[in-house]
Amino acid sequence: MPVATASMAKTITFSGSKQTYYTARFMVDKDLVNDFFRAYAYFRWADDIIDVSSITQENRITFITRQREIIEGLYQKKPMKLLTVEEEILEELIRNDRQKNSGLQSFIRNMFAIIEFDANRKGRLISQDELIWYSDRLSRSVTDGLQYFIGNGYPYPTSANHYLAAIAAHIAHLLRDMLPDIADGFINIPREYLEAHSITPEDITHPAFMAWVKQRVEQARHYFDEGQKYFNKLNVLRCKIVGYWYSARFMCVLDAIERDDYVLRETYNERRRLSSWLKIAWLGISLTMKHATLRNHCDLEK
Repeated sequence: MPVATASMAKTITFSGSKQTYYTARFMVDKDLVNDFFRAYAYFRWADDIIDVSSITQENRITFITRQREIIEGLYQKKPMKLLTVEEEILEELIRNDRQKNSGLQSFIRNMFAIIEFDANRKGRLISQDELIWYSDRLSRSVTDGLQYFIGNGYPYPTSANHYLAAIAAHIAHLLRDMLPDIADGFINIPREYLEAHSITPEDITHPAFMAWVKQRVEQARHYFDEGQKYFNKLNVLRCKIVGYWYSARFMCVLDAIERDDYVLRETYNERRRLSSWLKIAWLGISLTMKHATLRNHCDLEK
């Protein structure tokens, strides 16, 4: 079972995200690589069920109810029967959880909360408070998960800017996917803003819509800057590099939106360009050099 779920999870991850796959191979703690693949693969599958496979609201709610019961049952160490192969991936992942109230559990519960939210809100407008909650849950899931899988056991500091880079990435992610998300029934501009300016989610060239996009881009820029201050305090080089990589992946989307004068488009292929990959590679090299220099300086002061 462990070998089978690991192999399947690795295949799903490679097909779903090459950057995530290679992050696992080279940055995740060696003894946690397979669980990293399992975490990505299960939620990639669950997200696809909500976004693509489930056509009716009844199907989505039935699916979410079952997955919630499985997660709660596994954490209560109850035996689970008649699981699908994807649910067996989750079973193995939770069985391998190392600590009580771990970063992995935070990742699982917060990511599931987001998928459950999406299952229930498809086709309706969301509020400003819901949008803030959405980004907060996503940022906690991603950050706590990465810090479980990279440098497990290291006492990562907590501060006001702990989750800001992940919030910034989520803001950029929502802007990048705004048009296809609208077509799929997921509206990520607040109801209050639309009503106040008498616009619809489709009015992407309206000055009020463009002004909102600009404000979101500026907010994401600020959060990325603050988030990088947090990364710079970390002694775990691999986590620092992944944090910068994660940020760079979405900063190029913000650059493209600014070049387009805040008129959103259907697709953004900037992160697939060779220049983007070279930038990411250089980030890894430069951060390693700076980290080594800092460590040597600290050693000399002792």
